[in-house]
Amino acid sequence: MKHGVAFRKFSRTSSHRMLMLRNLVTSLLQHEQIKTTLPKAKDTARLAEKIITLGKKGDLPAFRRATGFLLNQSLVPKLFSELAQRYAERPGGYTRIHKFGNRPGDNAPHAILELVDNPRDLRFQMTARAVGWELLGKRVGYEDPKALVVSGIPDIENVIEKEKTVPPQARGELRSATRRNLQKVLKYRSSEATEQLSRIAGDHVDTLLAQPLALKEIVAAKQEKKDKAASFAGIRLKAGQTLPGGVRSTLHLAQGALGRDRSGRGRSFTRQKLGIDNTSVWNQL
Repeated sequence: MKHGVAFRKFSRTSSHRMLMLRNLVTSLLQHEQIKTTLPKAKDTARLAEKIITLGKKGDLPAFRRATGFLLNQSLVPKLFSELAQRYAERPGGYTRIHKFGNRPGDNAPHAILELVDNPRDLRFQMTARAVGWELLGKRVGYEDPKALVVSGIPDIENVIEKEKTVPPQARGELRSATRRNLQKVLKYRSSEATEQLSRIAGDHVDTLLAQPLALKEIVAAKQEKKDKAASFAGIRLKAGQTLPGGVRSTLHLAQGALGRDRSGRGRSFTRQKLGIDNTSVWNQL
């Protein structure tokens, strides 16, 4: 019986398996974001955490162990300088795994393995877009959409600074899940991260506001027959897509006209209301 046999074998010999994992860790430190299968990502993250801990120690034994482990020796200075400074205050958890569906062909589970707080941090980007979505969804509930197109949401950075100190379960401008993610991605980052996150959120708000305006211009061009090649492709809402302030579930949106309106559905089956439904307000633009 196989008792006490830990970790994955990957159908490889011990030397082949260790060389593969060393190669993955080296690629992770070089690019700070790689895509591989989910089991390989889990084992690579375990070793990458130990290597970054060696970089934070900064002594001679740690330098020798890291030099002997990495396949690319030019990454050793990056490990002991840039990455060590980035994670100086973070007690652990230097990697993050995002599930990425299944691979075509063998249907193996795919995943994206990345270093936390890297320049292309997926969690940081998704949180910034969620902040812009929710703030715009609330604004369209009590402000004129045309005024929002002109002014945008100028106080995004102030809202972010305020939400950083609000407890996760308290009421605020953002939902509790978004506030929790906001506090997590900004906890160990510098003060410049707040400005960067507010800029990304503002750009996403502008993108959301530009979609109905572009659709209106195409409709006007078609009516005046100025642009015969004008097309709605890429601008129409796709199945399951909604605009800020929508209250219908994704499944109900995907069903389109075939979906039945079930007014007696429980709260757990519907989207949390962020503003007002999109049908009346966004058509005014």
